[in-house]
Amino acid sequence: MTVIAFLVGVVVLVVGLAVSIALHELGHLLPAKKFGVHVGQYMIGFGPTLWSRRRGETEYGVKAIPLGGYISMSGMYPPSPSRAGRSGRAAGGFFATMVQDARAANAETMTDVAEDRLFYNLPVYKRIIIMLGGPVMNLLLAVVLFTIMLSGIGVQTATTTIAGVSECIVAGASAETECSADDPPSPAAAGGILPGDVIVSVDGTEVADFAEASQIIQDSPGRQLAIVVERDGAELTLQVTPALTEREIVTADGEVVTAEVGMVGMTAQSEYVPQPIWAGAEMTVDSVQRVVGVVAQLPVRVYDTAVALFTGGERDPDGPLSVVGAGRIAGEVASVDAPVLNRVAGLLGLLASLNLALFVFNLIPLLPLDGGHVAVALWDGLKRVWARVFRRPPPRPVDTARLVPATFVVVVLLIGMGAILILADLFNPISVFG
Repeated sequence: MTVIAFLVGVVVLVVGLAVSIALHELGHLLPAKKFGVHVGQYMIGFGPTLWSRRRGETEYGVKAIPLGGYISMSGMYPPSPSRAGRSGRAAGGFFATMVQDARAANAETMTDVAEDRLFYNLPVYKRIIIMLGGPVMNLLLAVVLFTIMLSGIGVQTATTTIAGVSECIVAGASAETECSADDPPSPAAAGGILPGDVIVSVDGTEVADFAEASQIIQDSPGRQLAIVVERDGAELTLQVTPALTEREIVTADGEVVTAEVGMVGMTAQSEYVPQPIWAGAEMTVDSVQRVVGVVAQLPVRVYDTAVALFTGGERDPDGPLSVVGAGRIAGEVASVDAPVLNRVAGLLGLLASLNLALFVFNLIPLLPLDGGHVAVALWDGLKRVWARVFRRPPPRPVDTARLVPATFVVVVLLIGMGAILILADLFNPISVFG
């Protein structure tokens, strides 16, 4: 692999991830602005600010660590039920102090902001729309990327145009790759098939691609087949008898087995065949199901990754990756010895998969993830419905600040899992090419 191509792949991954994060936060920002919520900041990254500019009431900027982003909405935490204005260290130790600090920081965002512009005062459905806006943006971006890959570039497919014809059948046990006087001619050569011929039908069945023709040939060893080809604008019928040979084939279950099949000794030209415009959406749905399976077993899979890291065992190729691992795979895809379109399609597929991972991961119903805020809003809505049904006074908004200690624990766990994955991707990486 060339170093320059590898670095180009890494840069494409980093830029693509930054754009994905920016669009994720834009998915929160647009509905928040639409519903009148005061948004103080829209930031890409964490840590020190590298660049920022204020437009209206919102500061837009980029921070030094491009591993996420956020928008700062006024009123993410409702006021304390006690409306306490006490200062100093709260009773109860570390976690109580953490809650108090969260309230204090939140109070600063509500200074001189009208009550109807505070997040917690919005109707439940508006809060849910705002919080789902980010993940949905990643889902839509995945659909766009898969659509470009499948319908814009297409899927590399073996066509019915013949690229080459073997002169002979080399004995399976022989190490030779060239024909000798004792090797029999290949069925394709004996039947008169030439490079450039376009297969129209095999054994009376019209074929749309080389795979269909190959299947009929593999199923017919020793039986003479009529193969109709188009050559120089005219159709010719050629008689070909497939020879019996052992080949590795892929079963309907995806298993690779060795079987005795028919062969004629010809190869096909490949070209990119654009898929229907809905193919990208279909691939997105199929991929979401796989990603959900990975995320649902994330703690177990991270544990298995840690075991493989410390024992030197082989990692699950379908297991979780860190940004480091994704960057490494992007570099490998960009530097592999393959046509440029193949590499572009590979990078598009990788970025689409990362966006699906962001979509699913952010829907986990735990704070500080978007799914956690959705769960809080749903609980708040359930309390309001309960109060209306039983004709009770409207309840106060859910005191989200009290969940800050649980949020802290989740963040620590996520950092720990991220550290394990980064170490594994550095010292026991997954390679897409073995």
